Amino acid sequence: MDSAASSLATVESAEPGTEIRGRGDRRSGPALYWGAGILAVLLIGTAYADSLAYLFQQWMEDDNYSHGFFIPVIVGLLVWWRRDRVAAAGIAPSWWGVTTVLAGLALFVVGELATLYVILHLSLWLVLVGLVLAAVGPRASREIAFPLGYLLTMFPLPQMLEQNLSSSLQLISSAFGVGCLQLIGVTAFREGNVIDLGPIQLQVVEACSGLRYLFPLTSLALLCAYLFQDRLWKRLVLVGSAVPLAIFLNGIRIGVIGVLVEWYGQGAAEGFMHAFEGWVMFVVSFALLIGEMGLLARIGPSAGPAFASAAPARPAPQRTAPALSAASVACLVILAGMALFSFHLQGREDATPARQTFLDFPMEIEGWRGTPLAMEPQYIETLRFDDYLLADYRGGASGAVNLYVAYYRSQKKGQSAHSPKTCLPGGGWEMTSWSETSVTEQGTGKVFPANRVVIQKGDIRQVVLYWFKQRDHLVTDEYLVKALLFWDSLTRGRSDGALIRLTAPLLPGEDETAVDRRLQQFASLVQPAMSAYVPD
Repeated sequence: MDSAASSLATVESAEPGTEIRGRGDRRSGPALYWGAGILAVLLIGTAYADSLAYLFQQWMEDDNYSHGFFIPVIVGLLVWWRRDRVAAAGIAPSWWGVTTVLAGLALFVVGELATLYVILHLSLWLVLVGLVLAAVGPRASREIAFPLGYLLTMFPLPQMLEQNLSSSLQLISSAFGVGCLQLIGVTAFREGNVIDLGPIQLQVVEACSGLRYLFPLTSLALLCAYLFQDRLWKRLVLVGSAVPLAIFLNGIRIGVIGVLVEWYGQGAAEGFMHAFEGWVMFVVSFALLIGEMGLLARIGPSAGPAFASAAPARPAPQRTAPALSAASVACLVILAGMALFSFHLQGREDATPARQTFLDFPMEIEGWRGTPLAMEPQYIETLRFDDYLLADYRGGASGAVNLYVAYYRSQKKGQSAHSPKTCLPGGGWEMTSWSETSVTEQGTGKVFPANRVVIQKGDIRQVVLYWFKQRDHLVTDEYLVKALLFWDSLTRGRSDGALIRLTAPLLPGEDETAVDRRLQQFASLVQPAMSAYVPD
């Protein structure tokens, strides 16, 4: 009787709508959720094995993304910090999670066929968001919307976008560094990304572009703005300031390196000192960001407490874990199917048509005589092509044309032609103009497009023509290359292709019109000869 009365009292004292479970249910509920979570992790790890391996490699080897290891930890802490608000919002599993997971897995297929890591990373993020929606529902998910969105900061930018951004920042940092040196009386000049100190030249390479400050500092500024509970404009200023702050401090760092090189020699720009200067500047940038938060907090009236609170608006009812929802089970079943299908996608072999190697490429074309050249090993390792051609051709008294072709048998993720738009600014070259032109093949009369770029370093000027031969497509746009890569991979099982680049210097007294004629003439002869070496 006492036991029955006690049970009855418990039922009567429970809040309306509160689910009452026995001891066995209280144990099995959390255990079921833990089991489902572990299964989801295993299935995601199986399906996204390649992209996760690439992600960890970027975190380990690329200083621009070394902060990526901390992002999942920070997100986990933020979710745990907001757990009471999630509970107060109410757990209501939603079938919208299944829709989101399906959208993410559709992107997974596209990313695998187009061999684009950025699409695979976006796919992974959508799957994670879908799983959360299926488990707790939209209202509870809104309470952790920032942590879920913050996960995006752990993914690398698309390679083309990163290279374009890096090239722009290199030029800005170089110019700013030279300005700092000249301001304190050090004689310095800039040629593209090269700082000339007289007997010593410093090259502002990609690693010194400032991205290694910009990316982690932007991630940190986003986190600070989230925790800094003040007016929206102040938080936007805090996030926006990360970009000029990173550029400013990187320019200062380059200037400091220039001064140290001037005083102590080339060793000051290498090894430990170079890395130490970088860490010092990052610590300074972090301190400036904290100082900016303090300054913004003093400007105008505050919108609330200085930092965010994790306390819910109303106490969360004490509930036991509900049974695993049908939406969550459906997501696990879909993930299991995709994990099995991923073995087929990742294990497929591209069709590789027969071709001649560039060792057999003719060194005499319609009166043009070529001299083959060898590329330095470090460039071969970076470009990761399967075959290449590098040669100087001369056509009588018309001057020389340098021919470079990089062929990729299979343009898998992370292995494709590097756009000259991002590679040419290296080594001190500046792009002074860029446009698209057309070339008419000799013999066939076919017209194909080519990019025309004028580059300059000091008094030396060169004109560059380049285009991409992707199976039977001749294109100039890097994004169109990726679109065609997806389509041909899906319909033809092929992802081979090449970059073709012609470079000609402006001779003394020669104008661009004469160089254009030389390049056009040689391009009209080269393209028809490419089919045997870069198959249609």
